[in-house]
Amino acid sequence: MTDDLASTTRFTDRVADYVRYRPDYPPALLEWLHAECGVEASWKVADIGAGTGISSKLFLDAGHEVVAVEPNAAMREAAVVWLAGNARFSAVDGSAEATTLPDASVDLVSAAQAFHWFDQQAVKPEWRRILRRQGDGKPGLVAVYWNSRRLTGTAFLEGYERLLLDYGLDYSSVSERYGDDEHMRRWFGAGPGGMARFPHSQRLDFDALRGRLLSSSYAPRAGHPRHAPMLEALARLFDATAVDGHVDFDYDTRVFAGVPD
Repeated sequence: MTDDLASTTRFTDRVADYVRYRPDYPPALLEWLHAECGVEASWKVADIGAGTGISSKLFLDAGHEVVAVEPNAAMREAAVVWLAGNARFSAVDGSAEATTLPDASVDLVSAAQAFHWFDQQAVKPEWRRILRRQGDGKPGLVAVYWNSRRLTGTAFLEGYERLLLDYGLDYSSVSERYGDDEHMRRWFGAGPGGMARFPHSQRLDFDALRGRLLSSSYAPRAGHPRHAPMLEALARLFDATAVDGHVDFDYDTRVFAGVPD
């Protein structure tokens, strides 16, 4: 990972909120990888930047063996506590650019939300190194995916975006890291072998919405002068937009699969 914005440590004090309130990924994503990209349940997965294990669980639930690669000790430990009861799960202290995994040891490299913190050129030779060739002689696959929060469409979504712009510490610089489809085509070189988009959503009461906000690395923590005003603004937004005590936190889950040049 790159060192800017302390990418390997910026979530350390947010692990509890991250575990409880971050969104998972829609089952349709994995169904697409299996049906459209040739991924088989027997494939071993290296989940790079696995964090607290949200993406790892997606593959475990589908029968895959998963090794989670995560440099942040607090987040890695959270994943181990949650998932170590599954015999197909293991975790290692490694980075996206130096996974510590053996040559040709996995069939699929999974990179979820953390992909945007990686040195995106340095990971290419490392990920090619750990991928093994399949029976047809072709290398395994890299799948890059993330949840893109919708910024417009409802009063809540638009108000939440304004709140982040008003109170987020480095929100604009973080949000700019999320590349568009053309960026991912360039990253893969010849372009991804496949790409898809799926709707996804969280239905949140106020406590869950508060936790979701505080799980974000750009949200000011308690003691910062913006913290209390931010939560007051969040409460006003919730009161103005909630239906039956909940708001819909809507995403588009974007996935790209292939082997980078």
